[in-house]
Amino acid sequence: MGRMSGPYPIRGSVSLPEAELMWRFSRSSGPGGQHVNTSDSQVELRFDLAATQALPEVWKARALERLASRLNGGVIAVRASEHRSQWRNRETAAVRLAALLAEATAPPPRPRRATKIPRGINERRLREKKQRADTKRGRSGRDW
Repeated sequence: MGRMSGPYPIRGSVSLPEAELMWRFSRSSGPGGQHVNTSDSQVELRFDLAATQALPEVWKARALERLASRLNGGVIAVRASEHRSQWRNRETAAVRLAALLAEATAPPPRPRRATKIPRGINERRLREKKQRADTKRGRSGRDW
């Protein structure tokens, strides 16, 4: 086999620390024939978000708040069992965790500034609406 393609970047120069990742393997359901009964191809990747020092404090607080429903004692878990190979499931789980943390630590979007609709656009909309109404009114067969 080869080396895993880590480190898995979260955002910028911050990446998942390999030492803080906890792996667990179990038998996976799905295709595999007789082989499936002997191999532990399902992967569960756990990361202690509350205790990590790898993330900046602001990011950590943001992630803890946004992922609160998925956390179990400050630990986030990701499962992967799509592939028959444990190796590919490990890759999938790590990439999935990195993407989840990237989304959870992203800064909030800038607030929307309300702007006034220009008068010309509003007048054009009303003019087109009136033309459409006239077209439809002309379709009624009252004068038959």
